[in-house]
Amino acid sequence: MLKKERHDFVMRQINLHNRVLTSDLVQLLNVSEDTIRRDLQELSDSNQLIKVHGGALSKSYQSSFDDSEVYAKDAKISIAKKAISLIKDGMVVLTGGGTTIIELAKQLPENLHATFFTISPFVAIELAKYAKIEVILIGGLFSKNSQVTYGGHVINQLSEISPDLCLLGTSALHPADGLTDTDWEINQLKKTMLNASKRTAILCISEKLDISLRLKVATLENIHYLVTELPADDPALATYKIKNLQIL
Repeated sequence: MLKKERHDFVMRQINLHNRVLTSDLVQLLNVSEDTIRRDLQELSDSNQLIKVHGGALSKSYQSSFDDSEVYAKDAKISIAKKAISLIKDGMVVLTGGGTTIIELAKQLPENLHATFFTISPFVAIELAKYAKIEVILIGGLFSKNSQVTYGGHVINQLSEISPDLCLLGTSALHPADGLTDTDWEINQLKKTMLNASKRTAILCISEKLDISLRLKVATLENIHYLVTELPADDPALATYKIKNLQIL
């Protein structure tokens, strides 16, 4: 594979999953670790990603307030507008982090009266702009890679609430493997959020469909809503049409 092809592959993985690990890229591309490190350094030098120990982060994920850096922004706005239909006055809502959830926070109705728990400081800041929304930021250790709070203290706090609705972004969704991720700590956090909530909505751009990562979070049967930018009857969503999963 030529260097440009490797760079294009790395950037696609970054855009889809917000972060990549050097070890995963070595395996996926079948090249040496030194080659991947050089590729990541060159992409960092050209301001396309943020190089960190063990891998790299998306610029849009790290710079959540810079709209120009958000990947697939139009699709994420479309998803956000659909997902808002699930939120009603008086609800208690729990959210994860990520650019799609931030777009949702920006699109909420001005007069919405609700309580939001979130593990994302960026989401909390957007929600704080609404006069009738009570915002509770769940504190704990802060993940520099995922930009959310995590750890035992966060999980303990989550176990004490029972939200009406949980809103989660995702790195990957597959009809057979369900919701998956690559980070063990974040994986445990998402499981706790799903288990604590009465209903769960996964917000997912279509490019992340039919992808399976190494750590399982939940099966499709444990998800109540799937929200993408595609029409609900799009053929790409046919394999996700199972009992009790509503596609928006």
